[in-house]
Amino acid sequence: QVQLVESGGGLVQAGGSLRLSCAPSGRTFSTHVVGWFRQAPGKEREFVAAISWSGGRTSYADSVKGRFAISRDNAKNTVFLQMNSLKPEDTAVYYCAAKESWRVVVTSTAYDYWGQGTQVTVSS
Repeated sequence: QVQLVESGGGLVQAGGSLRLSCAPSGRTFSTHVVGWFRQAPGKEREFVAAISWSGGRTSYADSVKGRFAISRDNAKNTVFLQMNSLKPEDTAVYYCAAKESWRVVVTSTAYDYWGQGTQVTVSS
């Protein structure tokens, strides 16, 4: 199984910002849709955002729309999740996932490759 590597998690106060990065280990993101998912304690994994391989299409969960922004830099082989106006409710382990697809995918079961997650904690 191909593993992805997330970075950028940490502790931040409510209203602050954090930028997560996702990069593959041993491969490129070419032709892959990349998504971000999160799982909070006591809750199931939920979709956060996804971006097509070209970067031309994105999708966001309603809970983060207007606050989070997903982007990708194919030259740097990295996908980012810019998180602004963070709330305590955003506290979760954030996972990066990838799937070879020409389109945006929002269902976690469709993704093939996953990172181990990075903890994001937002304090009030």
